[in-house]
Amino acid sequence: MPMQMGFRWYGEGNDRITLQDIRQIPGVRTIVWALHDKMPGEVWQPDEIAKVVNTIKAAGFNADVVESVNVHDDIKIGLPTREQYIENYIQTIRNLAPFGVKVICYNFMPIFDWTRSDLFHPVGDGSTALFYQKDMIQDDPKEMAAYVMSFTEQYHMSFPGWEPERMAKLDELFEKYKDVTKEKLWENFRYFLEKLMPVCHETGIKMAVHMDDPPWDIFGLPRLLVDEASIDRFLKMVDDPYNCLTLCSGSLNANPENNVAEIVKKHVDRIAFAHIRNVKHFANGDFSEASHRDCDGDTGILDILRAYHDGGFAGYIRPDHGRHLWDEKPGNVRPGYGLYDRALGIMYMLGAWDLMDKEQTEKECR
Repeated sequence: MPMQMGFRWYGEGNDRITLQDIRQIPGVRTIVWALHDKMPGEVWQPDEIAKVVNTIKAAGFNADVVESVNVHDDIKIGLPTREQYIENYIQTIRNLAPFGVKVICYNFMPIFDWTRSDLFHPVGDGSTALFYQKDMIQDDPKEMAAYVMSFTEQYHMSFPGWEPERMAKLDELFEKYKDVTKEKLWENFRYFLEKLMPVCHETGIKMAVHMDDPPWDIFGLPRLLVDEASIDRFLKMVDDPYNCLTLCSGSLNANPENNVAEIVKKHVDRIAFAHIRNVKHFANGDFSEASHRDCDGDTGILDILRAYHDGGFAGYIRPDHGRHLWDEKPGNVRPGYGLYDRALGIMYMLGAWDLMDKEQTEKECR
């Protein structure tokens, strides 16, 4: 089975981009979706799933990839209440299986999901992009949370991992996590995955963890999946073909010491889902997200695509984040998830892939 191109969609009434818009992007077969009104720990009910999946399939796409079924904090902390939340997660996996879901993307980051200091930072060509200013992500998590939440409130947009109900309890959450060391978080992660693997085998659904974004500890909270060594540890910790990766090039390459192409070559058989994102580094440790064109960032997009192609990657892939172009601005676009730059990214990725296919065919015919 060849690589399958996907596009993340936040659903009717929650995304200004329509499925009809996405149909006009050549090569897209998979809609990456979720039930964005569900809180971490809640069971996804079959009727709720059916409503979204039927809409996606009626538009001519498959709904093979869910991003994300978020993990409740009690599981990450290791509280006794985690047992019920794990059971709820298992039931959600079982409820998704009859609808053809093959991959669940998720993360195990404490409290915060992705972290940025500016959601609409000028790039210099008239477009804007997500930006990380290192000296702003240090002391006061409430200030950063308030900034992100201001967009949620003003523009009525949900941000996975930034649920207002959770952000309103930041003090309580930090108190709960105060004794959770990096090793304790690893231990709780293993416990969670070992509970899930039997139902993954039963249903044929792969769990594909997303890298921590950015790949270093923030606000005193431990981050686990940050480099090649930690990815090695994760895959060995629960060495099961259903324990997989959502390998995010941009998350990993926020640290320029991470060679993403080499990690892909090493673990291509355990990558169920690939996120292709480009990052531009600055000498002071700041970084900006960039177009998917290789030379516009420092991530090595072409080397990464080559590693997937030559490794026989047959999983799902999508452009991850993009600049906000032309008329896209606060209020009419979800930060990082505009239509135009992701569509351009898809055409760049497919063009590179088609060329590699042609080169391979010509080589085999000699």
